[in-house]
Amino acid sequence: MRIPLVLIALLTLSACATGTVGDSQYQRELHALEQSCRDRGGVLTSTGAHTGHPGTEFACIISGPATRIDR
Repeated sequence: MRIPLVLIALLTLSACATGTVGDSQYQRELHALEQSCRDRGGVLTSTGAHTGHPGTEFACIISGPATRIDR
């Protein structure tokens, strides 16, 4: 009885451990979004959504004078 349970546990854990080493796609997208927001003088803030996509989970809040002219 123990062997099947151990086998199931190992298979379950191995399924969770698959993927690439290093930053995930989510982390790379989030970092790019943070950098873009910071470059525009903004602060990244959560929208409250949980979609798995940083572009919909975070918004760039820019405070300061409104302008259409790029500096």
